[in-house]
Amino acid sequence: MTDLRDPVVRAEVTDRLGAVWAGRPVVIGPFVLAGATPYVGWFRDLGCPVLVVATTRGAGDVPADGECEVVMLPTPATASMTDELRTHDRLAHHLPDEVRSAIDVFDPPRRGSWFTTPFVTTDEPIDGRPVTGGRPASFLALEDKLLADAMWDAAGVERAAYHVLEVSDGLGLAAASLQLASPLGVVWTGDARDGFNGGGNYVRWLRDADDRARALAFFRPRCDRVRVMPFLDGVPCSIHGFVLPDGTAALRPVEIVVLRDPVTRTLRYCGLGTTWDPPPADREAMREAVRRVGAQLQREHGYRGAFGIDGVLTADGFRPTELNTRMSAGATTVGDVDRRFFTFLQAALVAGVETGLTAADVEGLVPEMDSQRTGKVIYVGEGIQVEDDTYPLAWDGTSFSRAASETGNQFSIGATPSGLFAKVDPCAELVRGRRLAPISAALAAYVDTTYGAGLSAVEPAPDVRVSS
Repeated sequence: MTDLRDPVVRAEVTDRLGAVWAGRPVVIGPFVLAGATPYVGWFRDLGCPVLVVATTRGAGDVPADGECEVVMLPTPATASMTDELRTHDRLAHHLPDEVRSAIDVFDPPRRGSWFTTPFVTTDEPIDGRPVTGGRPASFLALEDKLLADAMWDAAGVERAAYHVLEVSDGLGLAAASLQLASPLGVVWTGDARDGFNGGGNYVRWLRDADDRARALAFFRPRCDRVRVMPFLDGVPCSIHGFVLPDGTAALRPVEIVVLRDPVTRTLRYCGLGTTWDPPPADREAMREAVRRVGAQLQREHGYRGAFGIDGVLTADGFRPTELNTRMSAGATTVGDVDRRFFTFLQAALVAGVETGLTAADVEGLVPEMDSQRTGKVIYVGEGIQVEDDTYPLAWDGTSFSRAASETGNQFSIGATPSGLFAKVDPCAELVRGRRLAPISAALAAYVDTTYGAGLSAVEPAPDVRVSS
């Protein structure tokens, strides 16, 4: 057994996993430049010259001058995070001539490799350079939200009732919505006909005929089918695992911040964190679910690497809603105990590299994940343009305001192709036992009032589960 709890051992394993890139040029992208900053340092430590293909500057620190070369990749304006991420694969595999030429000057013999996001496929090289950090198209296809319920059934994981219907069947959708509605209504989720969708962009909360009409108008040009499910009240959360050759390593639960406006039926994804704990029995049920699903993915799809199950901790227990077949934001959050290790592990597993690690080895890091609580307090605003800025925020227990000196709460905001991205990082208010959602709601309110984001009043989902 490899004791990854020992920092020296973990560093040695990480260096071994990084040998695939060591000493060779690495092209990072398409990436937001600020998001590429830690990766630049990791690859430089391996002796790699680095070039970043950046879509925009982004919020937060960027690589220092001289640490890497940067080439800006022209990107189209997009209407949502989903539309933005869908462009990555096409842009990476069909680079503009000026970007391709700059990369060839950086790596003339094309002996380097790409390191990219999970939204770029790894099946084909880019201009002769192998692609790492992404995933095969077959893994990406498993993320269609309408495939998830069959996965829960095959793995023996308890789920909520649902119906899948054609978007063209308006009467059937209305009948299914009336049949399945909880006291808060239903949720419609669109298929992946035109590619990946996420961030709640293809999710609609419905309570009446007007909501159904608006949802149909949205889905008709974008999807063939939608899933109808009761609105599940409770804490949105996720559980993650790594599929290794001998089994699935189950990690710890993560709170997902989905703020909501009951008046407009608006749902907004606003970050995630590990300061919240579900009751112990629910925690173990979630971890067992991830082991069952990991075994099913491995058995039926030859899957390897990280994945996550999103869902809601309801009054009746955890109920899954979607499957993310990648190193998702939630998996990255629990992996913050050592992001470099988990990043290199994920790339190696997806590439089919023998890591020498077992599921038990990786699960050995769960106590460290439990002791080092963290979170991502963010806001994504679509269709809103801002100037990049960074400054401290003060916290009065319920709200943020701009501060004149350092407070431990560092606010950053920057432009993206679809609008703006804001975050508080570091955030001194992230403490064990406190839910992240109220803090994220305060950030949303601050961005709304300060930058004219045009938000309605959003609120956290309640914790409705009573600990047994």
